[in-house]
Amino acid sequence: MISVHDLPAVNASLNAVSGVLLLCGYILIRARRIALHRLVMITAFATSSLFLICYLVYHAQVGSVPFPRHGLVRPLYFTILITHVLLAATVPPLAIVTMTRGLKGRYPQHRRIARWTFPIWMYVSVTGVLVYVLLYQPDWLI
Repeated sequence: MISVHDLPAVNASLNAVSGVLLLCGYILIRARRIALHRLVMITAFATSSLFLICYLVYHAQVGSVPFPRHGLVRPLYFTILITHVLLAATVPPLAIVTMTRGLKGRYPQHRRIARWTFPIWMYVSVTGVLVYVLLYQPDWLI
């Protein structure tokens, strides 16, 4: 059984999976594999939604977690964290609008917003994993 204290690792895994799915979706659309792109992007959205649920459950139970390290890693962590949080707040509305336009076949509008959504969502997925490593796995760092 998963406890609340396992959720940071679950969240990092969901972020990593979302990032891989986003990259696969990008590659698929560049190859004009539209049906597979659609399926992969819906899966990325579901994975990110599951992340958001787990994230909210964890922080409702635990609250904020202080960053214990000092030195050069501290400003690096907070720079990553601040940009991650600010951009993460934009992902749900961007993803919903982008998906809605794609699923409704409004492809020119879908492409216009996807050019913004993809890099922001990818950045948030990657930095989500980095925040986890920096905060919960300091031994992984050199």
